[in-house]
Amino acid sequence: MALPDTFDSGVRAALSAIDAGSVKHVFFIACGGSLSIMHPAKFLLDQHSPLPSDVYNAAEFTARAPRSLGKGSLVILCSMTGTTKETTAAAEFARSNGATTIGLTVEPASPLAKAVDYTVDFEAPYTTGVPIDAVNSNYSRIYQLVIGLVAKTGGKNLTATLIDSLQKLQPAIDRAHETFAPIFADFAPRFAKEDVIYTVASGASYGAAYSFAICVLMEMQWINSQAIHANEFFHGPFEVLDKKRSFILLKGVDSTRPLEQRADEFLHRFGSAENILVLDAEALDLEGIDPAFRGNLVPLIFFDTLWRFAYKVAELRSHEMLEARRYMKKITY
Repeated sequence: MALPDTFDSGVRAALSAIDAGSVKHVFFIACGGSLSIMHPAKFLLDQHSPLPSDVYNAAEFTARAPRSLGKGSLVILCSMTGTTKETTAAAEFARSNGATTIGLTVEPASPLAKAVDYTVDFEAPYTTGVPIDAVNSNYSRIYQLVIGLVAKTGGKNLTATLIDSLQKLQPAIDRAHETFAPIFADFAPRFAKEDVIYTVASGASYGAAYSFAICVLMEMQWINSQAIHANEFFHGPFEVLDKKRSFILLKGVDSTRPLEQRADEFLHRFGSAENILVLDAEALDLEGIDPAFRGNLVPLIFFDTLWRFAYKVAELRSHEMLEARRYMKKITY
């Protein structure tokens, strides 16, 4: 089965080269922000294929050494720079156990690229400062890998529908920036003064909440945070809620939206609306994105727009986003 010409060439090359029929288990492996895209990737695979899959932090993957890893395994890894040592080690470990490996990175000559069987490149504005089209993002590439794999393993062929929707994504992101701008302008001055901000989401959107909590609020602004699953919120974390506590809630449009809606109602019942920033995908213009994939693509919109909000908060705090980091990329650890 041929993939659409509009699919990324690296994705086409990787999926054309592997024996898709021999794939029995998929592993999604990464660290940090790159790990955050693996949760929605698994969510997408679970929606469209009976193939079992797991998401692992790269170091735990090698330490745990799952017995299910072997010749029938496809291991998909991601590191933006391709220099994350744990992810490179995970790729080498996977190959040594007979697995087929695909690595996503912006650097085709990086250690990760050299450690995997097949490399898929992507673009990221956070290292270059140059805006990109979302169709070239890491989210887009891994979604193409997943839906391409589904089609090549006998599942429904939704490859054309996916790529058509991905090509309509950037205009939807641009419109979302306009939609959310008043909300961000309202909340930024208050949130800039906070020491703790929690993020809440479920389903495909959980990865965006996770990334914003650990890679933006904690890493770049030194604001204490935790990504809380919208249903896990009711199994302990809701006890921290009061009128002064700050939350960011992502309400998507996938099948888990009722979980986020329940969290929304509880947050507003016992918290204060001025401290609860809700991004609701139902308020967005998603024209051109097929309904079958709206739930999966909304997290890319959340991710992109939240970065702009983060820069507003950073400016108000007089705390630079990337440059002010104390440890990341600056010392040996």
